[in-house]
Amino acid sequence: MKTEGTTAEAPSGAMGHRQVLESLSGLLLALLVAMISSTVVSTALPLIIGSLNGTQTQYTWVVTATLLAATATTPIWGKLADLFNKKTLVQIAIVIFVAGSTISGFSQNTEQLIAARAFQGIGVGGLQALVQVVIAAIIPPRERGRYNGYLGAVMAVATVGGPLLGGLIVDVPWLGWRWCFFVGVPIAVAAFIVLQRTLKLETVRREGVQVDYLGAGLIAAGVSVLLIWVSFVGNSFDWLSWQTAVMVAGGAVLLAFAVVVERKVREPVVPLHIITQRTPALAIIASLAVGMAMFGGAVFLGQYFQVGRGYSPTEAGLLTIPLMGGVLVSSTVSGRLISRTGRMKPYIVAGTITLVIGFLGLGTVDHASPLWLVGVAMAIVGIGVGMTMQNLVLAVQNTVPLRDLGAASASVTFFRSLGGTIGVSVLGAVLANRVTADLSTALHVPAGQASTGSVSALNLKALPPEVQTIVHTVYGDATAHIFLISAAVGVVGVIAALLLKPLTLRTTLDVDTEEAPASDAVVR
Repeated sequence: MKTEGTTAEAPSGAMGHRQVLESLSGLLLALLVAMISSTVVSTALPLIIGSLNGTQTQYTWVVTATLLAATATTPIWGKLADLFNKKTLVQIAIVIFVAGSTISGFSQNTEQLIAARAFQGIGVGGLQALVQVVIAAIIPPRERGRYNGYLGAVMAVATVGGPLLGGLIVDVPWLGWRWCFFVGVPIAVAAFIVLQRTLKLETVRREGVQVDYLGAGLIAAGVSVLLIWVSFVGNSFDWLSWQTAVMVAGGAVLLAFAVVVERKVREPVVPLHIITQRTPALAIIASLAVGMAMFGGAVFLGQYFQVGRGYSPTEAGLLTIPLMGGVLVSSTVSGRLISRTGRMKPYIVAGTITLVIGFLGLGTVDHASPLWLVGVAMAIVGIGVGMTMQNLVLAVQNTVPLRDLGAASASVTFFRSLGGTIGVSVLGAVLANRVTADLSTALHVPAGQASTGSVSALNLKALPPEVQTIVHTVYGDATAHIFLISAAVGVVGVIAALLLKPLTLRTTLDVDTEEAPASDAVVR
């Protein structure tokens, strides 16, 4: 039944397996371009920043800008998905992504690149949130487990093929690094066309719709201030300084106002009544920890292989295959097992534990570690990621009614992206400070005054051979510290996973009437 003030979106007619697969192909293409936008740049980024003569801090912010924009806009996209046509919103996100990718490819300096990547992140946020929302709207949770295998396959293609593709692009002289941003454009256009032809969704609109732009703006502003502080503290100013006091206090006040706004507005961008329930709350905590460990740790693997070990971008892409292979195998296998048994908690717990073990292994590497040891540790991390990331979203989707599906799914994605944003920023700042100190010692100059002249330390080809050797050693040894921090953060995810209640996947698109609270009328 339908009550006043509710909204629903349903497939136009019953969708068979073939129809679902046709629509799913367009959704997966959209997800592919969103994911590949980060992975294709990962191995090329040291060369890109070196070519633009950027710094380690700017290296971090090229990644952080996209993650932050995606994080800030994800809950808005999710709320809009509960109010407007999901298909139209996905296509709008694709258009924004294409525009951001094109602008990024034409950037002339690191400042322009960071700004363009932030704009691109708005589209990425939409694709990350909306693809999962649309899938949840057309496939029941019990059946969704096997379709998660397709999501895992796309994730693997993006994460395995992206670094390889990025490495090949920058190693081919007649292409150049700008094609790392242009390459996703034709795939995004193809996704737009496929969705236009195959995805049929009818929308029931609500009157008097309100979108919580103020809440989203306050969250984005508060997080941005704190991340900017993390990036510059200990380098541009001291930990105990007036700049620290102003930025930390300012960020905290903005986030506090955001909570007040979310409690009072009619359509909160992050619905507190959903995320404070036990299962969503624990899933969000686990997603925050997994996102921080996964994004924060994995982003710097390409830099480790190139700057720390001296491999080419293509070789660095090949060396990350164990990580991506682990994601592919574990996400596919765990998805099918969950769909068969209906139980997901054992796989989430096992995945978070595996993730911590993998990062502990990476925490032992240095500039001379055997590649087989690094590969085994990366594979273990990949297995942990594959068993947790999508299944945490599924756990939340299984507990909320269809009308709240967009906001609930986007909330999990939001906090996972937030964790990734914090992870990249914090770990990047730790790495930058450690590298600066170690380079100062190795070059025999006062602390904080390490310099390779007017050339960026990441532009290895422009450095003298003896300085290249020093940079290799410093970066190779310093990277282990950020992996140990990732392992410590991952422990929080383990605790949250252990506290989850045992869950059985429902077989209907919406919660059963008898399962829902009496006041929660749902749309069938």
